[in-house]
Amino acid sequence: MRLFDSAREGVFALDVGPVVTMYSCGITPYDAAHLGHAFVYLTFDVLQRRLRDAGYETRCVRNVTDVDDDILRKARELGVNYLDLAAQEMATFERDMALINLLAVHAEPRATGAIPEILTLIGQTFDQGIAYEVDGFVYFEVSKFPRFGQVSHASRDLMIELASIHGGRPEDPRKRDPLDFVLWQPSLEDEPAWESRWGAGRPGWHIECSALALRDLGVTVDVHGGGRDLAFPHHECEAAQSESVTGAPFVKHWLHVGLVGLGGTKMSKSLGNLVFVSELAKLAEPAAVRLAMLNQHYREDWEWRDELLSLAVSRLSTWRSTLTTGRASSVLDDVRGALDDDLNCPAALRCIDDAAHAGYGVARAAALLGINL
Repeated sequence: MRLFDSAREGVFALDVGPVVTMYSCGITPYDAAHLGHAFVYLTFDVLQRRLRDAGYETRCVRNVTDVDDDILRKARELGVNYLDLAAQEMATFERDMALINLLAVHAEPRATGAIPEILTLIGQTFDQGIAYEVDGFVYFEVSKFPRFGQVSHASRDLMIELASIHGGRPEDPRKRDPLDFVLWQPSLEDEPAWESRWGAGRPGWHIECSALALRDLGVTVDVHGGGRDLAFPHHECEAAQSESVTGAPFVKHWLHVGLVGLGGTKMSKSLGNLVFVSELAKLAEPAAVRLAMLNQHYREDWEWRDELLSLAVSRLSTWRSTLTTGRASSVLDDVRGALDDDLNCPAALRCIDDAAHAGYGVARAAALLGINL
């Protein structure tokens, strides 16, 4: 299998052993997960299915960011406990992911369940002189990590712009450099707090994923990724803090998924231009919803259009017409070849289309894509 590696900026053979470790950045459960989130997890799902089909064991960890600025702000607005909000939204998320037939992940750890590991990791960066403390805030000092930028390849100006957009507060006067990022911060009065050597507080966003990945998957993860908008700052910061402590590569292969738009703009909770799996599943069977998303290459940005669902419904009907009369064919191997070529799901669908139109059975090939006819 060959996949595009964001850090190396090219398509490379996936170099893995018999057990493939994968880390997919999960949701911050303060609002409903939309189609953009589902597209990311669908990509990791198809990757797992093909690897298992090829004889590998996969261990995919998908975290839950149940404590950070966003969820605490939303809980405050609603007047509810942040953990109750997380539980409510996670129940909705799990229901939607089950609708589109996602494989169960190996583990789905929560940030609040890894506070000891987070504090240990922060302590290691601090003791090595890579982090510093000001007024109870602990910052990672990016100048101490020469490879900062290795994942995203963004310019310094773009990094500062993206940090500002994603809550990195480059204007913070406590920082030695605008790109230094928070590892630990004091909690506000109404926020959860844990004791630490720097005072009571809570972790920053990036350190949570590093601690969970290192704890659950080991020093080096085979495949790590998420939406393309996470490359900076989140994944860049993860790599920097992890490698500073372990001295080993944090990730062998960075996989970033394209963004899903609606009406000419990326789907965003703040804009409200969202499409949800559960709503689409009221218009057509869930298998059609999954198939509609599979019609896009995982690396490309794309727009949701209602005709994608109509096309998927028609496709399912054609594929099912071969269930009783279909003859054997090489379509399964053709689909495998398409997936091994940088997870080319649109090409895999065309292979199945051609076989079905020729009257060949396609059930096994469809099943490899998670479509049960």
